[in-house]
This record gives sequence, C-alpha cells and structure tokens, in this order.
Amino acid sequence: MDNRPIGVFDSGLGGLTAVRELRRILPGEDIVFFGDTGRVPYGSRSPHIIKEYATQCMDFLEKQDVKMILVACGTVSSVLGEEMKKRTVPCMGVLESTVKAAVSATKNKNIGLIATAATVASGSYEKLTAKLLPEAKFTGKACPLFVPLVENGYFAAGCEVTRLVAKDYLSAFEGKDIDTLILGCTHYPLLYNLIDSVTEHKLNLIDSGKEAALGAKALLEERDMLSGTRKIGGMKFFVTDKEEGFAKLGKEFLGEELSDVTRLEIEEL
Repeated sequence: MDNRPIGVFDSGLGGLTAVRELRRILPGEDIVFFGDTGRVPYGSRSPHIIKEYATQCMDFLEKQDVKMILVACGTVSSVLGEEMKKRTVPCMGVLESTVKAAVSATKNKNIGLIATAATVASGSYEKLTAKLLPEAKFTGKACPLFVPLVENGYFAAGCEVTRLVAKDYLSAFEGKDIDTLILGCTHYPLLYNLIDSVTEHKLNLIDSGKEAALGAKALLEERDMLSGTRKIGGMKFFVTDKEEGFAKLGKEFLGEELSDVTRLEIEEL
C-alpha cells in the first residue's frame, strides 16, 4: 500500500487522456500532472533537447514525492527508452503497453502508426512490434500538425480543418491493408472519433492514453503500491504556460474541473 500520488508527465495537454483513464480505473489515487505547455510540441525537436526538457520535468515530479511517473508522451517514451528505468522512482512510458495492445488486436498482422516526427524517426514502435510479432508488417506516418490542432481545441469529430489534415495523413496507409492503427501520441485519442470516421470505422484504433493508464495500474498492482484509501483521489496540475487556458481546455479533455493549476517558470526547473 502506498498513498503517495501518481506523477503524470506530458509535453502538453495530451497526457490528460491518460489521466482521464487513471481516474476511471483507479479513482482512489491522487494524481500530480506536469504539462510542459510552454515548450510544446516536443515532436519536432532534436533528441538531445527532448531529453533535456523531459529530465527537468520528471525531476520536478520526483520532488513532489510521487510513487511512480507515467510518461504519458509518445515522443518522450520513444526517445528516452530504457533511460526511464534509471530514475529513483518507478517510471514507465506509453510504448510497451500500447504495442502489446496492437499486437493483440491485429488479425492480419499489418499494423500502422501515427505519431510525431520524433517518435516515427526513433523507430521505437516498429522495433518493439517486430520483437513481439516478428512476422508483422509495419507502416509509420508522422503527423506533426495534430498536436498543435488539439492544443488549440480543433479536435471535434466535425472539425473540417482537422478532417482535411487527417485525410491527407491517413492516405499514407492506402494499399497497406492495415487492420490496426496505433494512435502513438496521447494527444491523438482526442481525435479518435474523427480518425475513426475518416477510416470508415474499419480499423482497430489503439488509444495510447488508455493503454498507458492500464500499464500504470498493472505496475502498481505488481509492486503492491496501490492506494489503500477509498476516497476519490485529488489532482494537482503544474504547467509552464498560462493556467487559465490550460484549465479551460483541460476540462474538455477530462470531463471535470481542473481547480488546482499552478504555473511554473521554465527557468526554475
């Protein structure tokens, strides 16, 4: 039993999709979320800069006495890889849980990935898929516009701007015969209904936020670190840009108010 909070880190708001799932499956857990909203997006940056930024943010979360860190960011999970296991508290990303779900879902062993440019370039999803399902055919597509669209609220299923962008990106899978598509960035589950519509409801869409939350639950159960309380857990949010904008848009992500939001100066990290 461990009543300390779970730390969740993302480059922006996308990690709130993992928080939403944690609230659903582990309602008694306290959560401390850090969104590096002043430096989002990470996906177009170099691996060196991504590591530098992510390390600063996770160091901050450790100072909040969290019992684990869930890196709810496909880009950071892909770039840091095994380095996350070197931290002083248990730390996991979205990669392993998400790929396992995709491998379980596919029937024809043709798997697609949409993610940030940095994630696709790292080859991390493809390598792990090949390890778990050697005969799989894998196709990745970088979708750099999705994160800023989501961060600015353009994620409704009927949003024509985002729909046009999605159609262009997803055309990369024409003729590939994929039956399973990994949403390899935790911002992308906000586009789930839109992507499902564009792909005519024909694909298994793997929600990285949901799978990451399930992975965190499994880790805590394995280590006997679940909270012993039966209360509804509290939430604290830290961001590196304006609190008001984060709280307003974050409510749409979570479906509940974000009342405890604190802005941090990047220079203080």
